[in-house]
Amino acid sequence: MLAYRIELTPDDNGTVLVSCPQLPIVATFGDTEEEARRHAVDAIETALASMIGDNENIPAPDDATGPTVRLPMMTSLKVHLYWALRAAGITRAELARRLGWNRESVDRLFRLDHRSRLEQIEAAFAALGVEIDIAVHRAA
Repeated sequence: MLAYRIELTPDDNGTVLVSCPQLPIVATFGDTEEEARRHAVDAIETALASMIGDNENIPAPDDATGPTVRLPMMTSLKVHLYWALRAAGITRAELARRLGWNRESVDRLFRLDHRSRLEQIEAAFAALGVEIDIAVHRAA
C-alpha cells in the first residue's frame, strides 16, 4: 500500500497541523495526533483525486524517514493504475477500447470515491500489460 510521509506540527491553538512534503496542497489538522493522522488520509486522498482529475503527475512516496500515513488498499490500487496508464502513454478512451467497456466504466476506475470491484481493477491492469501482486506480512 502507498504510504506518504507527513509532518506533524503543534499549532498555536492546541491542535496538530499536518502537511505532506510530496503533496504541498495537503494541509489539515486534528485535536490530537491520532485525529490529525486520520484527517491526513482524507486530505491526501482528496489531493490525489484532484490530481487524477486534472491529469497531473502524482509523485511516488519518497524513502525519507519520518511519520507516514498509509492509504487504503483501493486508493493505492487506483493510483498505481493511474501511473500504469500514464506510463503506457494511452488515454482512458483507449483503455476502454482495449477492455471493450464504455468510457464511463473506465473513468470510474480512476475515481477514488467510487467503490470499484477488484475484478475490474485487475482487468484494467491486464489490458495495460501489468500484473499486480500483493504481500501480506505481520504489522510492525
